[in-house]
Amino acid sequence: MTGSTPPRKGRSTAGAGGVDSEDAWQAEEAAKKSHARAVWGVSFSISLRGHFNSFVLLVLVLFVVLAVSVTTKNGNGAKPQAPTAVPPADDTGDGGQSDLSDCDMSSGRWVYDGTAYPLYKESACKFMSDQSSCEKFGRTDLKYQHWRWQPHGCDLPRFDAAKLLGKLRDKRLAFVGDSLNRNQWVSMVCLIDTATPTLHKSMGGNGSLVSFKINEYNASVDFYWSPLLVESNSDHPVHHRIADRIVSAGSIAKHARRWADADVLVFNSYLWWRRPSMKVLWGSFEAPAEGARRAVYEVTDSLRAFELATKTWSEWLELHVDRARTRLFFMSMSPTHLHSDEWEAGSGNHQCYNETEPIAGEGHRGRDTDPAFARAVEAQVARLGARGVAVRVLNVTQLSEHRKDAHPSVHRRQWDPHTEAHARARDPSSDADCIHWCLPGVPDVWNQILYAHIVSS
Repeated sequence: MTGSTPPRKGRSTAGAGGVDSEDAWQAEEAAKKSHARAVWGVSFSISLRGHFNSFVLLVLVLFVVLAVSVTTKNGNGAKPQAPTAVPPADDTGDGGQSDLSDCDMSSGRWVYDGTAYPLYKESACKFMSDQSSCEKFGRTDLKYQHWRWQPHGCDLPRFDAAKLLGKLRDKRLAFVGDSLNRNQWVSMVCLIDTATPTLHKSMGGNGSLVSFKINEYNASVDFYWSPLLVESNSDHPVHHRIADRIVSAGSIAKHARRWADADVLVFNSYLWWRRPSMKVLWGSFEAPAEGARRAVYEVTDSLRAFELATKTWSEWLELHVDRARTRLFFMSMSPTHLHSDEWEAGSGNHQCYNETEPIAGEGHRGRDTDPAFARAVEAQVARLGARGVAVRVLNVTQLSEHRKDAHPSVHRRQWDPHTEAHARARDPSSDADCIHWCLPGVPDVWNQILYAHIVSS
């Protein structure tokens, strides 16, 4: 993913009272000359007559020479130059880009910014999810909210809700995928909601589809639950925790009809494939008609099943997407921090519990991040590109790898009644959520990157 940044403005050379350095120098020189005349106590009259005229003219010339001499001595013999503008520090973070071709926004570092971040307050978002509201559920260390992502060589554009809504007027932006994509969708909703307090907004759901509407712009920002992209036995928006996971790798139309008309589509799929093997269904989940052939299951490794599913996804886009109207994005893998020995050797495994600082340095990669799945997506995106369908993969994996401090851990709503006792005891071994992200937090950066691409066109 690429981007660029405009030339940065130099720091102001203005001094106190708003007088710039050149005017200040001129005023100082005039004051010195006036002071020199006052010291000598000289006054002149142009009414002198007769033989005094020549004498007065001579005296006038002498005092002018003396005044210039004093001024030159005090000014070190040279007129000072206006100071050169000093460029601001690289870590301003609020630069904007109109051309994203010269910057890899996935490569950079986290910078603590206690002034400009977070971009909104958790309590200010009327549509915040209990799964992401860590402060509400008892987290008191809020440093995780103040880290800003600083790409190398450019700045990440600051999120501008009004500018985004201008692009989304009479349009639909839809996030399609699993709970990590829902995490990012809630972030986008909060970024818009908190920045536009006077607009009329509403939220409504219909099964797997939840829609956030901004009335004045006739725009919607939607989330559609489809954790494996294709049809599966985990498609119910609430009851989807099924140990024996089955995917119908060749079937996507049932889902696609719910998001096919979107103007901007943001897909993701990864964590639900993280198991040794999957059952792939060749046929329908519907009960077969009398006399019809029974569905056939194939047990295969998860990567192979993922490759089949993303191929079905890409073929659907190739045949049905409006290439002139629809913008397509695929979010890369969201990393987990389930193994604290990855950053703290010999500590046992407390997962991300009580972590308050990012992982230092650059290049960290956890064991749950499998690049083979990324390559499978990139292969299908390249195939689509060759056929005239543009899909941009937004690489958020590496920047998120370092944020072991930014997960809910035990600071979230406990959805299962039997975990309430553990939650009260703050048992990290059973209750720590080291997969999803607190808000405000890391998904806001994902949306800043997404925003940069949406508004750049």
